[in-house]
Amino acid sequence: MASNASMLAMIMACALLLAGSTCHAARNLADTTLAAAAPAASAVPGLPAVPTLPAVPADTVTLMPPMPSVTLPTVPQVTLPPMPAIVAVPTMPTLPPMPAVPTVPALTVPPMPTVPTMPQVTLPPMPAVPAVPKVTVPPMPAIVMPKMTLPPMPSIPTVNVPMPFLAPPPST
Repeated sequence: MASNASMLAMIMACALLLAGSTCHAARNLADTTLAAAAPAASAVPGLPAVPTLPAVPADTVTLMPPMPSVTLPTVPQVTLPPMPAIVAVPTMPTLPPMPAVPTVPALTVPPMPTVPTMPQVTLPPMPAVPAVPKVTVPPMPAIVMPKMTLPPMPSIPTVNVPMPFLAPPPST
């Protein structure tokens, strides 16, 4: 996630891009500069020559009337009270010296005992797995569903009972 500083920088960059008038400047530059001389022939054989562009008419934008002058009211001078003096920060008392760390006494550790070796043991052979007898399974009988016709659905009588959360029937 972007930090607040980079987010602010991104917002300012977008605001500058949106506030700039680069499109108008590019259009004005295209309208006021002379057209470049067309190349005599195509530089690559087999490609057609670049067609010439039609001439752009002169600026047909109607000019705006001049801006009227506006007199701004004068702002009266205000005298501010003097800035209060900054209170001096009291000095902290000096801390006592750090006590010396005691040394750890040397300790002799007894040697690690040796692990006894395991005797070689011969295991009995693995018993043979008995063979599973082959059994033939009879075929699955086909299930036949009898055709059955259902009686017709009885019609539900219309009863004028108001349903909850529904609009009441219109009154006549």
